[in-house]
Amino acid sequence: MSQGLSDKANVFVNSLNETQRLKTVYPFDTAERYRFNYVPLDDRKGISVNELNNTQRSALWELLKCCINDETVKKVYAVMELENVLKELEHHPLNDHYRDPGKYFITIFGIPSAKTIWGWRFEGHHVSFHFSADKNELVAGTPAFLGSNPAVVTGGPLKGREVLKDETEKAFAFLHVLTNDELKKTLIDSVAPAEIITSNSRKAMIGNPAGIKYDQLSPVAQQLLLNLVDIYIHRYTKLFADSMLKEMQTAGLGNLRFAWCGATDHMPGKPYYYRIQGPTIIIEFDNTQNNANHIHTVVRDLNSDFGGDMLLEHYHQSH
Repeated sequence: MSQGLSDKANVFVNSLNETQRLKTVYPFDTAERYRFNYVPLDDRKGISVNELNNTQRSALWELLKCCINDETVKKVYAVMELENVLKELEHHPLNDHYRDPGKYFITIFGIPSAKTIWGWRFEGHHVSFHFSADKNELVAGTPAFLGSNPAVVTGGPLKGREVLKDETEKAFAFLHVLTNDELKKTLIDSVAPAEIITSNSRKAMIGNPAGIKYDQLSPVAQQLLLNLVDIYIHRYTKLFADSMLKEMQTAGLGNLRFAWCGATDHMPGKPYYYRIQGPTIIIEFDNTQNNANHIHTVVRDLNSDFGGDMLLEHYHQSH
């Protein structure tokens, strides 16, 4: 899939000095690999963007581009820049690092090579991507979290920025083509949950899937639902996205469900939530916090989160 993925990782690792490398590289089978947090933290493992020089940062972005597409890279960078907006909105002192666009960490798990199983993580406030690779092939890319606070910037130099605009607008476009009968099956609660339901759990699962099934939708609504799914799946590079989509199709698109909670009109201050769930995937979107101007989105692969059990078993057999 990603020719040269391990090479890109090694360009980054080899750009680090010994002290930096000790902070960055962990064994593949460490419990740390399952750590997943998208809130501001001061104790993340790995090395932060703040600690990298320009050459090292460039190598980091090149590695990221091997796993996610250019548009997603732009979204990641835009989310990081929102830390400056929050710093001003929340009146943090200039020397305070609670909000800091450089407080995003890269951690390597295992030894990247064309012969090994390895992985890596890029994580900070509202960004968390977990990648697993077998040799030069990206085999897992979840949990994958992107958030945006503010969802829409209302003032200052970044006024009007809406990082997760597509995820918002395409969901409402789908909702608004539904018939009354389809809508009844889709709306599962008039109140949106305060947070994504899968949270940062090690195993993502939502029991008793709810909402309307794909095969209960009109052809027009089916296409709009697939357009929405595509936004999340194609956060990744095309070959890996195609692999995830094929997995969903093999499990049966008819088994996909779409559920909505909260406001059905797209208006400021009106909280809403939606979820796409199938045998292989859960996608969640929540916009409830900060007067419904604070979005959380996540993609969880029910077979291959954190690389999945089979990859870890394969790793242990090869050692």
